[in-house]
Amino acid sequence: MTSKHQITAGFLPLLDSALLVAAKEKGFAAQQDIELTLVRERSWATIRDRLAVSHFDVAHILAPMPIACNLGLSAPAPRMIVPLAMGLGGNAVTVSAGLWQAMAECGARPDLDARSSGFALRQVINERKGGPLRFGVVHPYSGHNYELRYWLAASGIDPDLDVEIGILPPPDMADALTAGLIDGYCAGEPWNTLGVLNNHARMATVKAAIWKSSPEKVLGVNSRWADEKPEALAGLLRALYSASRWCADAGNHEELASLLAKPAYVDRPGASLLPALTGLLHIGGNETLSIRDFFVPNAKAATFPWKSHALWFYTQMVRWGHIPHTTAHQQIANDTYRPDIYRESLKVLNVAMPAASSKVEGALRVETPVGSSGALTLGPDGFFDGGLFDPADVDGYIASQARR
Repeated sequence: MTSKHQITAGFLPLLDSALLVAAKEKGFAAQQDIELTLVRERSWATIRDRLAVSHFDVAHILAPMPIACNLGLSAPAPRMIVPLAMGLGGNAVTVSAGLWQAMAECGARPDLDARSSGFALRQVINERKGGPLRFGVVHPYSGHNYELRYWLAASGIDPDLDVEIGILPPPDMADALTAGLIDGYCAGEPWNTLGVLNNHARMATVKAAIWKSSPEKVLGVNSRWADEKPEALAGLLRALYSASRWCADAGNHEELASLLAKPAYVDRPGASLLPALTGLLHIGGNETLSIRDFFVPNAKAATFPWKSHALWFYTQMVRWGHIPHTTAHQQIANDTYRPDIYRESLKVLNVAMPAASSKVEGALRVETPVGSSGALTLGPDGFFDGGLFDPADVDGYIASQARR
């Protein structure tokens, strides 16, 4: 029997494609009368291009990328909306064994603390003879690039002068590190774990330490398709939310790792995927470390498309010279993320949702129940340097960063 809705989704072989994989493999899409076809790609540029020509209806995509496309920074590109996030966290900054040894001698702590590792890296750079250190990220308009730059800048390192940042596909990162082409990289899992296990690399810090409760991948949707197929989109959001609950259940982690390990998906051993799902990470040598909230598929409103997240990414595009700051540009970024569609699609599931569409990033220092029922808990959130981002004062935030 043919499903009512046929949806084609692009994805990259990363752990945070888990919601799409679980939606298909565990039947959550079928429950919404959706035939979900998943197509693996190698690069984010290809994901963007295939969305533009309607080969894909939706995609697992970098959280800032739909904003960049709507701002005209990336062409060819469709107009995109983001009605759902694919979870929080999941990234790490991984460095060569040699660089980590130098950082450790300068005070970097083995607990992946962003402050001590950043300050140690600054000292290594200050004392270094020869060319600048080289770091890899997956795309210019990626959370990886912006969180790496934020971490470096807040540690007293100029990302444009003191280091070189280049673009590499995630599967190539660890081999480039071994070959000496780069000294470190910021990527999603499992590519940090594989770098540690197979390439003698060392994790230096993680996204969950740089910006707590921060988004990484989102569901990017061709807005023309969304306008034409609102019922299909709503069903997909419900399927993905149900998948997020399944993925968050610790009792399902081994099965999820096995699903993701299939050749059609991440195509890496399940044992290399399980650490990020459990938060018990191999960080280097023979050491493992339990990282709280390393990857969060469902808790803390992990699937909610916060407008404050979109606006923070926009401020970083301005900060690093990707786009001039104007009222019109800010509005485009704000309008890309669509919590209104999320709310309307999921209300039949009685999901506890935030009442607001934005929040002050960094205001919640501890886990905090929100809403009249207290059924939803948010936080801790915010940045390792104690900074706050108030989406009601984008002008002031951009000005304060320009002075750093």
